[in-house]
Amino acid sequence: MLTRGNSIIKGIETTEIVKLLNRAYADEWLAYYQYFTEAKVIKGIMKDAVFAELTQHANDELRHANMIADRIVQLGGTPLLNPTEWATHTNCGYEEPKNFDVVAILEDSIKGEQCAISTYSSLADIVKDKDIITYNMVSQILADEVEHEADLQDLHDDITEFVEHIKSTMR
Repeated sequence: MLTRGNSIIKGIETTEIVKLLNRAYADEWLAYYQYFTEAKVIKGIMKDAVFAELTQHANDELRHANMIADRIVQLGGTPLLNPTEWATHTNCGYEEPKNFDVVAILEDSIKGEQCAISTYSSLADIVKDKDIITYNMVSQILADEVEHEADLQDLHDDITEFVEHIKSTMR
């Protein structure tokens, strides 16, 4: 645990930050798994483009989990050690994909990113002006999540517009 490094934290207990970060840590692992599995089972039009996007997002979520784990350790805490704890500590939850259609997968993924945006926005508000290191890390992750939502929404819109165009030309 950092003694001097943690002395700059003001107005919030490190144990509270660790608790919040462990919830985000659980979210990141579940998001990683969601993207990983969705990329494997996805079906439909433009699936290769969506596969590439989901794979990239999975890698980003794993990177986020690593960043959060490092910060938890710096704060003197322990990241969740048992994967079964992810489901009980998550902010955003996890729903296994039931419909493997590319549009359904994208809609599920967009919903997950929107939850992540809300989670990290709230976390940033909590630690702002109290823990600058955690705030900066959370801000970086939040920027990634906003970009993820935009990427997924663009793919969703492109695919649905293309399908609608095809349908209209067949009438």
